[in-house]
Amino acid sequence: MAERKARADALRNRETVLAAADQLFARSASPRGVSMDEIAAAAGVGKGTLFRRFGDRTGLIRAVYEARIEPLRQAVAEGPAPLGPAAAPRVRVPALLDALLCFKLDHRHLSLALEEAGSGSPYQAAHYAWWHGILRDMLERLWGEGEGEGEGEGEGDGEGDGEGAGEAGVGKAGAASDGDFAAHVLLAATRADLVEHLAGGDGVTRERMRAQLAAFVGRVLGEERTA
Repeated sequence: MAERKARADALRNRETVLAAADQLFARSASPRGVSMDEIAAAAGVGKGTLFRRFGDRTGLIRAVYEARIEPLRQAVAEGPAPLGPAAAPRVRVPALLDALLCFKLDHRHLSLALEEAGSGSPYQAAHYAWWHGILRDMLERLWGEGEGEGEGEGEGDGEGDGEGAGEAGVGKAGAASDGDFAAHVLLAATRADLVEHLAGGDGVTRERMRAQLAAFVGRVLGEERTA
């Protein structure tokens, strides 16, 4: 019983720290300008507690970010359409990217601070690999199934190379490699530094940015063919 109470207290304290940090981050120009002393004071804990639980300020920023994005991750992993796994790729891909863009817009400073604090290649980060894997699999499914006829026409003789690719994606032979690359390109359109540049620097409105992303995603996916 004592061990269970200790775990409950630790979880409650963690949530208190995350809530305090989130409020301070939201009020600051950048989360990286908020000190661990300020967070500890707001949460009512010792600074040593923060370092033991989160390692450093970057670890705390990451913990707050992951806590805030978890509902979206759950919706993508287990929720209903259009974000959930039951949705068709052509519907799910633009819905997922729109939701990710909206999250970055709603948490601009937090998202940007996490990207800037990254060490090494951002493409090796676990959270990036998760989103990339979801998108890649959907694109491979969409293009691998081949919406319409004409997949692989001209294969091997150099004639007709790329015919239909602009309208219905790629054939099965190229689905894997093209899906992997396209997933990177689509995720790049939702990077926090780009969102910050467009929204903060160029003054692009939320709805305009969402419309531009939707149009771009539509061009990448290609037109849907009907029988």
